[in-house]
Amino acid sequence: MLVVLALFSPPLLAAGAGELDLTYSLSGFTAVMLFLVAYGLVMAEEQLHMRKSKPVLVAAGLIWMLIGWIYVQEGLPDAVEHAFSATLLEYTELLLFLLVAMTYVNAMEERRVFDKLRAWMVETGFSYRTLFWITGVLAFWISTVANNLTTAMLMCAVVLKVAEGDKRFINLCCVNIVVASNAGGAFSPFGDITTLMVWQAKLVEFQEFFELLGPSLVNYLLPALVMSAFIRNRKPGSLEEAVWLKRGARRIVFLFLLTVVIAVLCHTVLNLPPALGMMMGLGFLQFFGYYLRRSLPRSLARKRTRYSQRGDWRKLESLGSVVPFDVFTRIARSEWDTLLFFYGVVMSVGGLGFMGYLALLSESLYAGWDPTWANIVLGVVSAVVDNIPVMFAVISMEPDMSMGNWLLITLTAGVGGSLLSVGSAAGVALMGQARGIYTFGGHMRWAPVIALGYVGSVLMHLWLNAESFNVFH
Repeated sequence: MLVVLALFSPPLLAAGAGELDLTYSLSGFTAVMLFLVAYGLVMAEEQLHMRKSKPVLVAAGLIWMLIGWIYVQEGLPDAVEHAFSATLLEYTELLLFLLVAMTYVNAMEERRVFDKLRAWMVETGFSYRTLFWITGVLAFWISTVANNLTTAMLMCAVVLKVAEGDKRFINLCCVNIVVASNAGGAFSPFGDITTLMVWQAKLVEFQEFFELLGPSLVNYLLPALVMSAFIRNRKPGSLEEAVWLKRGARRIVFLFLLTVVIAVLCHTVLNLPPALGMMMGLGFLQFFGYYLRRSLPRSLARKRTRYSQRGDWRKLESLGSVVPFDVFTRIARSEWDTLLFFYGVVMSVGGLGFMGYLALLSESLYAGWDPTWANIVLGVVSAVVDNIPVMFAVISMEPDMSMGNWLLITLTAGVGGSLLSVGSAAGVALMGQARGIYTFGGHMRWAPVIALGYVGSVLMHLWLNAESFNVFH
């Protein structure tokens, strides 16, 4: 698309482009081809069994080295250094935010918060139809604070546990979970990387995201209502799974919520990056981890006495496998492939923008089309191309859009990935977790129903938030 625009659009230099217009140069075409080849390898991740971060990291380096060489030849080394530093700063703020959020989620997982939730659902003995709705609703709401990948995998584990090998039901539940987790993340600044980018760029205020709650619910509920009609309403066999929370689990959940509140206040009241509040919250977690380690011997002694008096030999035996809590182990378990992929995408798209290509794309999409239609189409594109580069490209273009349209692209980029199983991290993860059961073809069978939800959510936003299309920031 970028190559075609460069060939057939008039020369144009945007505010975000560099001092040199490289869109018609050999170096410009080379940079575009490097990005396309790298992204082609990303899309073939499942077939190549190669992590998606590798090709985009190399492409980002080559693109900026190409730009640097040209600017040094032209006697403008300071311009390219400033541009690279500005793009890197954008990434760094998002990296620190995401790293803390992932660390907290991993800490809650280690303290067995999610295992406890799963065990409750397994033991309760819900019918298949009730389980379908509970996993979908929980996926919708949990994904507002935890990433959609973690949320989807948690709910899928529940379905695999209780569905007794019923492949049809498992596939249906996985489709529902993917749609729900993507929809839930679309109306929360913490729900997805794309919403976080929009919030940190100050294009949409924190409270304004919640105007997308209604459209997000429509996006989830319309397909879910149709799919639930195809479930045979029977009960699985009863299962027992004894899970108890580790010490400090509830306090870590409280610290995470406190960290989120501080990050919001930093951004809305003090006009500081949310990453500041998140890093402060990481300090809270480190202090609490220090307390857990120092007080562990006393805690184990009390529990041994208590369990011995009760005769609870099962819990007493489990005390021998207790490992001290370590924050840095939780950081190491963060989704580094996603974070590094994010770096490669941000830096590559930033480099193409500095060359002038995003200006051409912006002129073609937002000057040639109505912004509303452009945002709807980009949402569909995000089913094939990851929503991170789509959203970062739009933010880098800085089109003159109303708040309603910024909310629209936030919605469509977030939920558009549900149209295909490969359109979101949640879908790709579940294809691996429920390998051979939840498949690309199995998801595609429900694509018309998911598309109905996509159209319904867009129409709901256009109707419910009509006034926001007259508000420009």
